[in-house]
Amino acid sequence: MIGVTLIDADTYEAVLQRDGKRAVHRVQMSRNCYLRLSGGAFTHEWVIAQALQFLLEREGGAAIPAALNLADIGQRFPEFEAEVERRLHRR
Repeated sequence: MIGVTLIDADTYEAVLQRDGKRAVHRVQMSRNCYLRLSGGAFTHEWVIAQALQFLLEREGGAAIPAALNLADIGQRFPEFEAEVERRLHRR
């Protein structure tokens, strides 16, 4: 389960619960990044949840840093933006 809550402008707290383990992450997502990924058609929280699901599938929960900026994920995973866009528009 992934729960996402706005805590400050462009800053969210994401709680990942898997296999009885709980991890809390602070996620930054600028307005520009949000619009680029979602076109403004989905909630910020849903976009972040899809981005975290992408990371979980690629590297598992333990490898996700406690603080991350969604704009930086594409540096490690070039397919990130296209994949999140695909996930969002498929739903």
